[in-house]
Amino acid sequence: MVLAGNGRWCSHSQGWAVLTDGVRLSPRSFSPPRCWGHPTKLKRRVCCFLRKIEAGFSLFFPAVWCQAQSGTRSYGPVFEEQPAHTLFPEGSAEEKVTLGCRARANPPATYRWKMNGTELRLEPDSRYRLVAGDLVISNPTKAKDSGSYQCVASNPRGTVVSREASLRFGFLQEFSAEERDPVRITEGWGVMFTCSPPPHYPGLSYRWLLNEFPNFIPADGRRFISQTTGNLYIAKTEASDTGNYSCFATSHIDFITKSVFSPLSGVFPAADVRQFPPSIKARFPVDTYALTGQAVTLECFAFGNPVPRIKWRKLDGPQSSKWIGSEPLLQIQQAGFEDEGTYECEAENAKGRDTHQGRIIIHAQPEWLDVISDTEADIGSDLRWSCVASGKPRPTVRWLRDGQPLTSQNRIEVRGGELRFSRLVQEDSGMYQCVAENKHGTVYASAELTVQALAPDFRLNPVKRLIPAARSGKVIIPCQPRAAPKATVLWTKGTELLVNSSRVTITADGTLILQNISKSDEGKYTCFAENPMGKANSTGILSVRDATKITLAPSSADINVGENLTLQCHASHDPTMDLTFTWSLDDFPIDFDKSEGHYRRASAIGDLSISNAQLRHSGRYTCTAQTVVDSASESATLTVRGPPGPPGGVVVRDIGDTSVQLSWSRGFDNHSPIARYLIEARTLLSSQWKQMRTNPVNIEGNAETAQVVNLIPWMDYEFRVLASNILGIGEPSLPSSKIRTKEAGGPDEPEADLSGPRLPLCSQPTLRDYQNGDGFGYIVSFRRKGSQAWLRARVPHAESLHFVYRNESIAPYTPFEVKIKAYNRKGEGPESLTAIVYSAEEEPKAAPYRVIAKSVLSSEMDVSWEPVEQGEVTGVLLGYEIRYWKDGDKEEAADRVRTAGLVTSAHVTGLNPNTVYHVSVRAYNRAGTGPPSPSTNVTTTRPPPKRPPGNISWSFSGSTVSIKWDPVVAKADESAVTGYKVRSPSGQAPVHLLPSRKDSATPLPSWPWQDPNKLCFKIPLSLPGPWENVLPQCFRLRLWNWLFLELFFPGMSLWFPCGIPSGIPDFPPSP
Repeated sequence: MVLAGNGRWCSHSQGWAVLTDGVRLSPRSFSPPRCWGHPTKLKRRVCCFLRKIEAGFSLFFPAVWCQAQSGTRSYGPVFEEQPAHTLFPEGSAEEKVTLGCRARANPPATYRWKMNGTELRLEPDSRYRLVAGDLVISNPTKAKDSGSYQCVASNPRGTVVSREASLRFGFLQEFSAEERDPVRITEGWGVMFTCSPPPHYPGLSYRWLLNEFPNFIPADGRRFISQTTGNLYIAKTEASDTGNYSCFATSHIDFITKSVFSPLSGVFPAADVRQFPPSIKARFPVDTYALTGQAVTLECFAFGNPVPRIKWRKLDGPQSSKWIGSEPLLQIQQAGFEDEGTYECEAENAKGRDTHQGRIIIHAQPEWLDVISDTEADIGSDLRWSCVASGKPRPTVRWLRDGQPLTSQNRIEVRGGELRFSRLVQEDSGMYQCVAENKHGTVYASAELTVQALAPDFRLNPVKRLIPAARSGKVIIPCQPRAAPKATVLWTKGTELLVNSSRVTITADGTLILQNISKSDEGKYTCFAENPMGKANSTGILSVRDATKITLAPSSADINVGENLTLQCHASHDPTMDLTFTWSLDDFPIDFDKSEGHYRRASAIGDLSISNAQLRHSGRYTCTAQTVVDSASESATLTVRGPPGPPGGVVVRDIGDTSVQLSWSRGFDNHSPIARYLIEARTLLSSQWKQMRTNPVNIEGNAETAQVVNLIPWMDYEFRVLASNILGIGEPSLPSSKIRTKEAGGPDEPEADLSGPRLPLCSQPTLRDYQNGDGFGYIVSFRRKGSQAWLRARVPHAESLHFVYRNESIAPYTPFEVKIKAYNRKGEGPESLTAIVYSAEEEPKAAPYRVIAKSVLSSEMDVSWEPVEQGEVTGVLLGYEIRYWKDGDKEEAADRVRTAGLVTSAHVTGLNPNTVYHVSVRAYNRAGTGPPSPSTNVTTTRPPPKRPPGNISWSFSGSTVSIKWDPVVAKADESAVTGYKVRSPSGQAPVHLLPSRKDSATPLPSWPWQDPNKLCFKIPLSLPGPWENVLPQCFRLRLWNWLFLELFFPGMSLWFPCGIPSGIPDFPPSP
């Protein structure tokens, strides 16, 4: 069988395996005597893979055949599973415990176990059994089996030991049966109940019961259960706390949970309630140690009345985002070294405060920073291995060889984490481990050392059989046989021994370099390798080819941003070889797939096309024509001109109230001289940049400073500078630092908006742009209209929008003259124009009279009234409010409709049909509504019939039309039919009313139809009321197999289709 394909090697738990593109297995016999083309490391992996299949398989790789040897490569044990710390519950139904251990090795590993450093005797009748590498302990007991266990894996290549794992036994005994003394407490005082848990391992969780199970006491702000001691704390006792208390302790061990109860503690309150300051009773330790990555919990609870609030703070650093604070507890998730420090708990109530401080000290288990790896070294060479670990406290490092401690001796030097070998011998081969440990844990790192003694061997890496070289060029021929120790190398051409000369160089690693190649250099070249273990050689043939030359080189060019260009590149080469072209920009290869369409190569020649050139495309372009033996390159410079780059270093100085001096440094001109500069600014009140006025007005391109003028005093600004040239305006500079212009004189005049019917006085605030300085506010001047003396009031703060003047002697709706001016620390600004402002109004004192309500339709009514006199309204009459409510309802539930202005009637809609309503009217102004008019009653009519006329038929006779229908009969809850209405298209003829007894209209008067195909009819029921006011405009109809007629009722209309005579053209209906 042959495995063929292109691929790479990967490792997994079963050894090395192959991942390839298009791998296939095919029947084929092949038994080559040697392996070629790949180094030892690959052969090692090949054999490891084929070991899983069958010895004798062959692996095919590009240009490589390698036959698996009948004896697959061996290697020392490598742990894949190591024993873990185990907690076994006493009294468990499980009758055994298993400690896992598995190592990968070839030949397979054998296993031994140690307990507390002593090897266990694994005999057939023993309680200890070995299953694969696992240790199984039957009927484990604390007295015999509690301790530290370690797995030892061995094979002929060496021995390794696993990390140590502890086996511990969890238990929870019963509480003491001794009766506990009752506790007498004073209501309002604090109390602590001691849990005194029984012997246990590991830790417990605690709850408390009051009187009976399962009445568990909740942990709230007044009560707290310490999960460290199990004690119950009550900050302030209440009468409801009386009862019998029991501590409930629970142990959670793997798959077993056990809980026990303490005896009851009685509580008897005494009445003497008073308040007292906090006193912290549950305190976290002065020093709390934790490991990195673990959760840390601090407890703090205080007695006090009122119940104290608990606050946490870190005294020597900021609060961490990992804090989870819940009053009595401070929890830090996954603690790190940054959480180390001093913490304070503060308990506070209205009577005082109490504090407690303690430190969190973070330690860390050992963790590897640098470890050893499998090494193959030549016999007689030197070797240095290093292991570096971090941890707190700082870990110590020791070394093991085949599971035994290793110390300095003869050629071996052990110095902490460093192991040195001098003049390696084959006996140094074996399994080595470095062990880093501190009081929090131990970590192991393993590696295999293989000391090799090999005669030179070219089977994996022979000299290349055919070596092409370019005329006048250079060729490099490696000679890399596998050998241990390193082989001495000699080169010959035919029978001539080669030595270093001006054209020939043999490097220290045996590589042959020939320069300035000519036809005479063709021939056979042989590398001879020799070491104390033996000799070998390998030969290759050098063939001289024509050199590659650039025949048309690219030319330098200048273009503008956005333009296109083609850089040409042609070359000649040896016709027996393929030629490829590559391009680079400033020595970096051009990635055509990521060029966003800017670069494109010609298919047959080396030309490079550049589209929509940008500034970043400027630089030195190199075209390289390449064959497998040589290459030739030519370069050209492309200059892309564009708008200038951003100026740099914008600095603001000489800050005045309306001007500043700006300076900057020149940016890149991008190959086109800078013509002028622009300066933009923005305030903190706006994110928009605006062009500023400058001195000089036009800033020349060689300038690096200018004055910005016409600024607003006492305003925060940022500035930026833009450069321009004939190709446009470039990118802006980074903004300058924020500055504030100096204060000027008094502020500008405020924008007044003082009209209105009342005091308080209001104005539009002065914008920040016009405040001109700090200490901004307003001065309000006012007087009664007609009086002489002005009253003044100072209103601080720029945000102030109104001022209220209170004086009980002011009559309602009294006119005042008001003016406002602004001030700042520098002085006062100009006054606003004088405005007339009225004091507050009063509600109208009179009510409308002669209120009449009349039902118009089933859901509508008209209301009219006589108005109030203007002299009875103190202020401005805004209109009238109509209130209406159903008979039987209260007036407070009335619906309301308001009119605007001096109208004396209103149309009210949305009523219920056939319903009695009460109606009243009130006048209103800004102060409110006045007294109501006497109420009046109105009853809405019944609704119109819902059924339209039926069996409608019609016919034409010249210019007239005859219509017939079945009459409509009203139901008991509907209005009686008073007549029908037939209406022509709008604007063509009047409405015709027909009595209710009529059931036809024959003929109707002649109508001047402009289009005989466009007709409109209304055949409604007629009801009492102002028809012309409520009828809408007629809708136009188009005949379309059906004539759509509208049945009209006051407030509603119905469309329905009617059949029409044949012969009338089809038209779709439209409104």
